[in-house]
Amino acid sequence: MKAVITVTGKDTMGIIAKVSTACAECGANIVDISQSVLRDYFAMIMLVDIDKLYISFTDFVDKMDKLGKQSGLVIQTMHDDIFQAMHTI
Repeated sequence: MKAVITVTGKDTMGIIAKVSTACAECGANIVDISQSVLRDYFAMIMLVDIDKLYISFTDFVDKMDKLGKQSGLVIQTMHDDIFQAMHTI
């Protein structure tokens, strides 16, 4: 199973490190990552494998959301099935 994580906010040093560390602590493995900085704004999309999460997916979503709030970012985590359904016509 996969999840899509989006991260947006003001660019600061260490965003990728914080998010990837939180993923690793929960057992999520980063499969693909794309990030961009436009002037002072950071945007990132990550595809993570969640088959080996140490916590429930709901707790993982909450942990990522909390990390975002603590870091002044918006971090949204969505199960890949939901993401695919939203983008299918």
